[in-house]
Amino acid sequence: MIILFIIFIVGLAMGLLSLTFKLLKKPLGLAVKLLLNALCGFVFLFVFNVLGSFFELSLGVNWLNAIVAGVLGVPGVVLLLLLKYLIFV
Repeated sequence: MIILFIIFIVGLAMGLLSLTFKLLKKPLGLAVKLLLNALCGFVFLFVFNVLGSFFELSLGVNWLNAIVAGVLGVPGVVLLLLLKYLIFV
């Protein structure tokens, strides 16, 4: 009798764990995609700062700029440059 109860509890726990993974799969995938885009944004900002130093253009390499550059791409970097040099002179 106790063995059946343990098997039932283990099966219920495995079912709940499987359901939890299925529910978290999509939001977790979105978070991973955003994190990868932010990492690409960091790399892009670093390369931009190295190449932009020849033209006296630079942006800070931080998480906010990286997320903007990662999500929006090149238009995001242009937006950051406009914000830095036109609005916050």
